[in-house]
Amino acid sequence: MRRIEVPRPATFVSLTGFMGVGKSRVGRELARALMLHFIDLDRFIERRTGLSIPDIFRYLGEEAFRRLEKEAVAELSEKDHLVLSLGGGTFVDPENRARLLARGPVVALWASPRTILERVARKPGERPLLQGEDPLGRIEALLQARAPIYQEAHIHVTTEGRRVEEVVEEIVEALWRYAKARGA
Repeated sequence: MRRIEVPRPATFVSLTGFMGVGKSRVGRELARALMLHFIDLDRFIERRTGLSIPDIFRYLGEEAFRRLEKEAVAELSEKDHLVLSLGGGTFVDPENRARLLARGPVVALWASPRTILERVARKPGERPLLQGEDPLGRIEALLQARAPIYQEAHIHVTTEGRRVEEVVEEIVEALWRYAKARGA
């Protein structure tokens, strides 16, 4: 059977950014727009382990979760025809970051701390890193620490006050520019 090539700017795209910036929602729609498969890294790990992310943190610890995450990134970055939505801390790991940047392109999504809090407050039990007092302060501190790392992504798009379709359109245009700049 002969393969038909569909014109698209990339056959592998990863989305990074802080929790609550819209990586999963945008990723699903981006995959649809590019006619690629979509995988949410956290859901992939949950299916693999049979445990929810909060349960992995609770019973196995963050270190075990990060190890599972690293294994999943290594496996999935070898795939093609994929949009991969990363967890908020995935790109922070230097090995994951190097692997994903080399695989490229990496798109960083951004939103303000207050918007992030509003979005993640809808599912508070699913965000182990925000448990405790002053979640806005925790978001601000984590985001400030991670922002220079997220800045290493190839493409940057804000989701602040925007419809998913608008964000996806901007990403697709940026991916075409990225491909053209690399001679693809």
